[in-house]
Amino acid sequence: MVEKKWTGVIGLMSGTSLDGLDCCYAEFNVTDGVYKFRNTIAHTYPYSDTWRQRLKQAFYLPPAELAALDLEFGAFLAEKVNLFLTENMLQSKTELIASHGHTVFHDPSKKQTVQIGNGDVLNRQTGLKVINDFRITDVLLGGQGAPLVPVGDHFLFSAYEACLNLGGFSNISFVLNNQRIAFDIGPCNLPINQLCKKYLQCEFDKGGLIAASGTVIPALLEALNSLPFYTQKPPKSLGVEWLNAQVQPLIDQYMSSKPQDLIATLTQHAATQINVVLDKYQLKAVLVTGGGAYNTELINHLQNRSTKIILPSPEIIDFKEALIFAFLGYLNFNNSINTFKSVTGAREDSIGGIRHFGHQH
Repeated sequence: MVEKKWTGVIGLMSGTSLDGLDCCYAEFNVTDGVYKFRNTIAHTYPYSDTWRQRLKQAFYLPPAELAALDLEFGAFLAEKVNLFLTENMLQSKTELIASHGHTVFHDPSKKQTVQIGNGDVLNRQTGLKVINDFRITDVLLGGQGAPLVPVGDHFLFSAYEACLNLGGFSNISFVLNNQRIAFDIGPCNLPINQLCKKYLQCEFDKGGLIAASGTVIPALLEALNSLPFYTQKPPKSLGVEWLNAQVQPLIDQYMSSKPQDLIATLTQHAATQINVVLDKYQLKAVLVTGGGAYNTELINHLQNRSTKIILPSPEIIDFKEALIFAFLGYLNFNNSINTFKSVTGAREDSIGGIRHFGHQH
């Protein structure tokens, strides 16, 4: 078989931690069913305080205001993509933008999933083909619409037994009985970041130093570990709604404690639930990415076991999700399946993503 040409794609990711917009350029091809990527270039454009606040409040907006924010955020994405293209001289190489957008609602039980960042605006203002809204097709097929990254784990990172992402929530993907499965494990950076901002005037627990200086509160740890979500079978996914309804009330009961102790407890809790999963499925070689990979205290709680925790290059740690969204766009572009029912619980595999190809320079 002749090697297909390489396709340049930009992946865009805005995560629950609200630290910024991740842009990742990569070139993909497939030869004899084997997918490869090369020439990755990545950058995070931090959110201004105003944008961070607006994205945080988006959940509470009435429909008309949310629709306006969707258009405005689409223009923001276009502005950053144009800057990224110029800074890295990628204009002539890029064929496609694959945008995750920013999640405002995610409640598959109500067939609801809303990611803002209007695709038409992005297409019009960059002149590039755009694919976005990667979750809705799967949700309409009865799936969770999440997680989507496991398709990339399966095709691009198959050298590892499991891929663990330590983002706002922790999630994992691995092969079980010849099928790729994946699910959210539990809260990770999100509640810790919230406490850091509220009480310690910092954005996050850098290197896990705050957790290391605190003392775990046993009663809170036990209450967190007893949450019903942990006994549910996969596929399962979490959102900010769950955190607000289930985790926050438990933390609120211990507000008289030192923030360092709350952070130590949440860090231990995150590690405990991850270790439960690693042990249950006997996962040995685990690739770890996401901001939590830099939290030494959290990683130490995971390292003290038979599992081998593998930390890749900073580029992969920081931008694996954006890279994989670029890949999901590439698969859609080539009419190939990019969402596995074995991961999401949908009725069938599907090609997720809505195309906006109308305006091309």
